[in-house]
Parts: sequence; C-alpha cells; structure tokens
Amino acid sequence: MLNFFKSKPLLSPSDIEFQLATFKWLLKNFGGDDFYKTTDLVLPSKEYFPSKVNSPEGVAAETFDAVKKHAGLENWTCKLVVQDEDANPIVAPSLAIQNAPTSPQGTFQATEQNEVIITYNPALTSQPIQLIATFAHELSHYLTATSKEQPPGGWENWEFATDIAATFLGFGVFMANSAFSFSQFTDSDSQGWKSSRSGYLSESEHVYALAIFLELKGFSIESATSYLKPHLKKLLKKAHKEVCKTDIIENLKAVEFVIPSDVTNNSNE
Repeated sequence: MLNFFKSKPLLSPSDIEFQLATFKWLLKNFGGDDFYKTTDLVLPSKEYFPSKVNSPEGVAAETFDAVKKHAGLENWTCKLVVQDEDANPIVAPSLAIQNAPTSPQGTFQATEQNEVIITYNPALTSQPIQLIATFAHELSHYLTATSKEQPPGGWENWEFATDIAATFLGFGVFMANSAFSFSQFTDSDSQGWKSSRSGYLSESEHVYALAIFLELKGFSIESATSYLKPHLKKLLKKAHKEVCKTDIIENLKAVEFVIPSDVTNNSNE
C-alpha cells in the first residue's frame, strides 16, 4: 500500500549529489586538521562578534576582520572596499521606480597585480546577518580560488560551491538565515513590504549543507537551531534526519586531505 503521508525529501537526488561532491572537493583541498580540529560553528553572538564601533565604516571593517579570523583566513591579505550607494527607488510618496538597479551585496576580484579586493554594499552595515554572510561568501571565493582542482560541475558552478564553502568554514547559520528575507519598511512618506534573496542556494539547500557540517564536526543540531529563523529550525531537523539515514557522513569522513604540492615543495627545501 502506498504511503500517501510520507514526507517529500528536502532536496532532489541531483541537489544532494552536488552537495556531497562539493563537500568532498572541500575536504580534499581544504580539509584535514584545519577543518576537523579548528573550524568552529560561528554564531550571531557577542562571543563571536563583539561590537566596539558605531560608524558604518567601522562596523564593516570590524565585522570583516572577525569573519576572516573565524574562517581561518586572518593572515590572508585583501583589501575591503565599499561600493557606491544604491539609488533610492522611492521618488515620491506614491511613486517608485520598478526594477531599479542595485549593486551586488559583495564582490571578489583578484587583479593582475595579485591584489585581492572584496567589496560590499553599504546598505548591509545595518543588516549584520546579511553582512556577515556576504563576507563569508566572498572570503570563500578567496579560499576556493586557490584550488587547482575545479569545483563539481566546473567553474561555472563556482558560486553554488562557494555558498557551501561558507558553511564549510562555519558560517552555515548566517548563510541559511540570510538566504531569504521578507520585511516591512516605513519611512516619512511611504510604507510597504519588501523581500530579498541572498546568495545562490535556496534555504533548504543551505540548511542541508548545515546539517552535513554539524554531523561532520560532531555538533548537535541544538547548537544551531536556537539561532535559526523559526521555519528553518524545522527544516534543519528534517535535513538532519535525512542525512543520518544515509552514508553521506561516512563517505565524507573517508575523504583524505591532499596537501598542495607547493606546500610540500616548500617544506622540503
């Protein structure tokens, strides 16, 4: 007899396959002791992000330094640049410009002079979760750009793999919470609702990646659920159950970290 009440899997088989392949790629190229012994589950708390400044520029700089530190990239040289402000789409109390152009939340660039530049949208300084997720994503670009092996599906899938890489570095709670937002806005002469998406994966994909990360690291799901949006807590519990019913974690823990050849050569000099 068919079970009509059986819940639908959180992700499609192809999406799960991509997550598994991406985690294998990350563990092979950036895993080892750095991942299993030092990578932490970074949380939106003063323990990880103590506030000491009150200017937008100070907020961005302090947050960026904290994200670099928690990602294990504290000593990686890069330049942080603020983008130009977006144009205000509200031109009158009852008139708004549709599809007004906006700057990306962040960008990563490696110049011909070997200078790495990360930019951010200044509007994010009033949205700390989005700001941290953006910095985590762009710094994951920086890390994965050093891989001599392309991500699963090729470099055209780099953005999707980079979202998972941000979770791999410990920022899964931020990536899931920032994937979609729906909020009310009010100013002196207008009000309404607005929605926005961040990153390249869906909420379900971010949560599934977070479930894999927690199991790989031996963290309980409770360590993350109290910091997630209410509907994401249910998704994480579902993802965790699904992951634990498979051999995903066993397969991932069998992946061996490959020391980059340039590191090996330097150590033998």
